[in-house]
Amino acid sequence: MTFRESEFVELKEMYVEDIKKEIIAFANCVGGKLYVGMRNDGTAVGLSNPDAVALQVSNAVRDSIKPDLTMFIHYETLDVDGKQILEIDVQQGTGRPYYIVQKGLRPEGVYVRQGYSSVPATDTAIRNMIKETDGDSFEGRRSLIQELSFESVSKEFERRNIEFGPKQMQTLKMVNSDGIYTNLGLLMSDRCIHTIKVALFQGTNQEVFKDRREFTGSLLEQLNNVYEYIDLRNQIHADFDKLLRIDKRDYPEVAIREALLNLIVHRDYSLSASALISIYDDRIELLSVGGLFPGIDLADVLMGLSVCRNQNLANIFYRLRLIEACGTGLSKIMNAYSAFDRKPIIETTANAFKIILPNINAESSSIGEAATANPAKINNEDIILKFANEKGAIVRTDVEKLLNVSSSTASRILGHMVMGQRLVKYGRARGIKYTVPNSN
Repeated sequence: MTFRESEFVELKEMYVEDIKKEIIAFANCVGGKLYVGMRNDGTAVGLSNPDAVALQVSNAVRDSIKPDLTMFIHYETLDVDGKQILEIDVQQGTGRPYYIVQKGLRPEGVYVRQGYSSVPATDTAIRNMIKETDGDSFEGRRSLIQELSFESVSKEFERRNIEFGPKQMQTLKMVNSDGIYTNLGLLMSDRCIHTIKVALFQGTNQEVFKDRREFTGSLLEQLNNVYEYIDLRNQIHADFDKLLRIDKRDYPEVAIREALLNLIVHRDYSLSASALISIYDDRIELLSVGGLFPGIDLADVLMGLSVCRNQNLANIFYRLRLIEACGTGLSKIMNAYSAFDRKPIIETTANAFKIILPNINAESSSIGEAATANPAKINNEDIILKFANEKGAIVRTDVEKLLNVSSSTASRILGHMVMGQRLVKYGRARGIKYTVPNSN
């Protein structure tokens, strides 16, 4: 038998620490064989105790490499030219990328086979291996950062008298079965790399900044701090009904809370851009990274259909009693404005989702065009209501003709009106009609 180093064969005279790198490289690629007791030129020098070397390698694999690779390695003692050598047969693992625990999921800890050598993997190669192994769900993939702390989330669980420890972290899928932190763990940790940027403007456009902030830390810490920042600027205005004083805040607290939760829970964290909140005199705009799921349009969402992008994250927020069932948040926002003329506006693109909350105390004349909640929108709804009252009902094609808009725009406007309880929807498929509440 001829021994020669190649992409699939590595020769070592004795056990050395670098053997771990070779094993990782083979497991991260297509597998290979490592022969201990052989010179680089293929000459057998032998081992005095191959079983002891096999145990040494096995212990190093078990203690120093993650995820668990032991089931993909086979050891066998061979007789070559009257000398005993150890053959280590490494198969391609199913938990790639494998890495040295002390180095982490970084190039210095992850190796791949390149020609006759084992070399550090690139960041791109590491991400691709994680995606191939862990699937498309971002929150379930292994985090590239493994040195995490959870001071903020621990305090939140403690405040609610809910136990939080290693067992709960695994149940909540912040840690996988190999004890490795997932991206969900990263999001909940104090080292979360995603942020929320808040800008406070003077007036109704972006010409004059009054304040800018970037909120960091665990998503729960960001939630609390951003809500407090907005709440401090949610002013109270007083009206009087004879001797009765009536206080009314600029924005319904429920609407702010639900819009902020929606921004955090449904965000696409595979995109690195920050979530944005812009506060104007007449509105608050909350822009979340990530559009709607393929096959779901805005009309579906406004009618209550919900497809949760981050189900495990939603489960944590549900356990902390921050949210109820998915799909109720937008309904709560619209209901919070049911007694007011101005209604929230929802806009979406392929990569973004925006909720615009109008200031209910702002003067009508201060509503800027940039808010998109302009008089044209209100007039359009009035036109639809008038038609529905006169005819007894209205369908989407009627709206298209009345407003000279596309079918998708007509569906979006009708969805807003249903969510705002200005219309009632009944029927199915092509038989769907809309009527004014209590008009029958």
